[in-house]
Amino acid sequence: MGDPVALSQNEIGALLDKLLPDAIDFLCEMIKYPSTRGNEGEVNRFIYEKMRELSDYAQLVPIPESFVTHPAYSWPLDGSSYSENYNVRLRINPGSTRKGSLIINAHTDVVPASKNQADAFVPRVVNGTVYGRGACDDKGQIAVIYLVLKALAKLHLRPLSAITVDIVIEEENGGNGTLFAIQDAPKADAAIVMEPSELKIMPAVRGAVWFEITLTGRPGHSGRAAESVSALKLAIQAMEIIEDYHDELLKRSRGINQLFDQYEDPMPVTFGVLNSGDWPATIPALASLKGVFGFLPNMHVAEVQEGIMEALKKRGDPWLREHFEVKFNMLNNDGSEISADHPLVESLIDSASWAGIEPSISALTAACDAWRYNNTLGIPTVVMGAGSLKHAHSNIEQISIDDIRQMAKVLIKFISNWSGLEPTR
Repeated sequence: MGDPVALSQNEIGALLDKLLPDAIDFLCEMIKYPSTRGNEGEVNRFIYEKMRELSDYAQLVPIPESFVTHPAYSWPLDGSSYSENYNVRLRINPGSTRKGSLIINAHTDVVPASKNQADAFVPRVVNGTVYGRGACDDKGQIAVIYLVLKALAKLHLRPLSAITVDIVIEEENGGNGTLFAIQDAPKADAAIVMEPSELKIMPAVRGAVWFEITLTGRPGHSGRAAESVSALKLAIQAMEIIEDYHDELLKRSRGINQLFDQYEDPMPVTFGVLNSGDWPATIPALASLKGVFGFLPNMHVAEVQEGIMEALKKRGDPWLREHFEVKFNMLNNDGSEISADHPLVESLIDSASWAGIEPSISALTAACDAWRYNNTLGIPTVVMGAGSLKHAHSNIEQISIDDIRQMAKVLIKFISNWSGLEPTR
């Protein structure tokens, strides 16, 4: 789509090798910031200071407290404030109206440390691998972006088309940072949301609905169990109903997008939290069940929410049908998909081949912010990044330094092909 300059694979590779130590130091410094939700401000200020000289425009983007009233806002949190938390926006050649404009998105928020993950925010580099919370999800992706911009500066090359980099907060709890970023996002011909994808090109992403179900029973003594109704047993019944609904929905979704069909269950339902009772010999009055329901892009959030409600109303026993409440006040993301033969995908395939990577097209079986650009703004969007989802959120979160190098190489070639590059001297 662009007018690519002649890029030498050997020259790019040698330059990336030279710049990698600085990029890895940058990544390790980012990991040191425990940027869980509400605590992203310091690391974003650090990123802004580190990367602003690599762009034509850089801004720490403040988010007003009133943003919590946005209809699509996810998961209001008591006591949370945006006074010190903001997105980072970088723009290169922002005045260009040339076709081939691009948005690149990554996030700085991380999930809390895992059980048995000692020193989660103390980075370690061992045998070519960086360990620590956020290493692959998602600070390693920001290190890739830094490496790319640094390399283009060293090569004295400038994109012909406008490129916007949005480094956002609050992705993990539903994408509030990206939701705010798209309010004034520039028009673009493509977007890449960077998440750990094992360098696979992912034009299809599943959606997710997080739910909280409160079940009310009739408490009583264990000696009079027949006169009581266990809220805990109601929760177990609710799980079975939701799993049955999931199985039916998965069956209906098969064959609609073949990229998902390679997985046994590309849209898993997970029950993550169950709280009930306070004494072994007392039938509990209340149970709280929290989980996430995955779904494919042939469905939408509202349809899945309604389906969960209807399943509980129609399939539960008479007591359950009248004694449950469901809230969907956490993460609610639609899925996202573009055609596997879209020019964006084809350009990334070419770029991966040039970089010496066997191109692989797949689907993301987790939710992310891709749909915000693709569905809301109509910008063709893919997910691609270094590292593996199997390490994200785990007590061994990690990213291969070679993956960072390879993803940077792909992205440089892609920018050359898609946006065009020109010498600055």
